[in-house]
Amino acid sequence: MPEQKKQNTGCCKPFNPRKWDRKEINWRKKLFLRDHVTSFFHIPLNMGSKIKKNCQLIEKAGAKAKTNLMLSDEKSAWGSDIYIDVVKEVSGAKMERITGKFLTHVFEGPYKQTPHWEKKMQEYVKSKNQKIKKMYFWYTTCPKCAKAYNKNYVVLFAKIH
Repeated sequence: MPEQKKQNTGCCKPFNPRKWDRKEINWRKKLFLRDHVTSFFHIPLNMGSKIKKNCQLIEKAGAKAKTNLMLSDEKSAWGSDIYIDVVKEVSGAKMERITGKFLTHVFEGPYKQTPHWEKKMQEYVKSKNQKIKKMYFWYTTCPKCAKAYNKNYVVLFAKIH
């Protein structure tokens, strides 16, 4: 997968898939700001307002991480939890620490391919003789930036046993 080559939009940074594809990541109490997004059949309804609110809290606290890592736990068709990487506690926000070993895999294309990506991720994890305990999605750019870069990268994080 080639890296995005277009000029930085000033919103979402261009994403380099090589840094994240087929990696093993170990986290020990990695700190995230957690929030809930309401969805309708997996289509987020208030994602923009939640991200804006949380980014303001993170900026105010001076807690912004270098990587714009925001994981999504697609809990149901009606909502998901988002986890935004931070470097310290953020006042007025729910915080969560995540511990575990993760395998990552980068995919590119329209969101309607998500079921296919999940299947491919399951196959990848199985090829490593592992089992998925939980799966998170990282939508690396907002829809406007994905259009500007002409690439819609999504990284799946599989927490393994």
